[in-house]
Amino acid sequence: MTEIPMEVQKQIKKHQGLSKTKILKRALFIFIGAVLMGVGLEIFLVPNQVIDGGIVGISIILSHLLGMKLGLFIFILNIPFFFIGYKQIGKTFALSTLFGIAILSITTALLHPVPAFTEDVLLATVFGGIILGVGVGIVIRYGGSLDGTEILAILANKKLPFSVGEIIMFFNIFILGSAGFVFGWNRAMYSLIAYFVAFKTIDVVIEGLDESKSAWIISEQYQEIGDAIIARLGRGVTYLNGEGAYTGDNKKVIFCVITRLEEAKLKSIVEDLDESAFLAVANIAEVRGGRFKKKDIH
Repeated sequence: MTEIPMEVQKQIKKHQGLSKTKILKRALFIFIGAVLMGVGLEIFLVPNQVIDGGIVGISIILSHLLGMKLGLFIFILNIPFFFIGYKQIGKTFALSTLFGIAILSITTALLHPVPAFTEDVLLATVFGGIILGVGVGIVIRYGGSLDGTEILAILANKKLPFSVGEIIMFFNIFILGSAGFVFGWNRAMYSLIAYFVAFKTIDVVIEGLDESKSAWIISEQYQEIGDAIIARLGRGVTYLNGEGAYTGDNKKVIFCVITRLEEAKLKSIVEDLDESAFLAVANIAEVRGGRFKKKDIH
């Protein structure tokens, strides 16, 4: 039997799992996120009969109808999705999700006797949605989930001709619509506002306030534009070789990564140097490595 070299053994061990530091960091942030979601629910939304989407929304409706603790329903209804996530996505995700859901359930149980922070339904809807969105965003960013809807949508996506986002949206519209029969249609509309606020907040937390964008530029003045981006934006650029499909001409394509705050400045640079240049800008979920570091704009 061939012996595995020591260096290879180290690499295998390195990739077998997370370090203790990373595990503790992940656990801490999932704990914080789950507590924040519990605060958003029990201190703002639930006392004002405003619900969230997904399994949590179903749990709120059942808790109201049956007079039982919200945390109990959140935990029980999510258990099947824990096992599905374990098999379909992985052990780390499943354990992170179980930990987050357990903390969320305990938090809602502890905060249930606490009176609502405000009885103004609109304020409760907006601020509850923001706090809930921040909590969920933190948990997702650190590899967990607080609702089994996403797992259900991923599985359904394999058999249905709809995207994961479309399945989740349909599922939540059904749940939020059901709230109209239980809490009244005014509360159902407030619930829709809370869901939208939370949804947008989750995006901000996951992607960050300083959202990154990729830019692709095709121009005969590629050298001047590239130098200007480096000098005026402080961003690195990469020159790619391209070929026009229609003309067969060789082209230089400039690729760079900027923040959304720098997009207007980039457009100004391109327009100043070549008004006929082709420019395409797209959102990027995450940027790592390379020389993507912020420098002064001038």
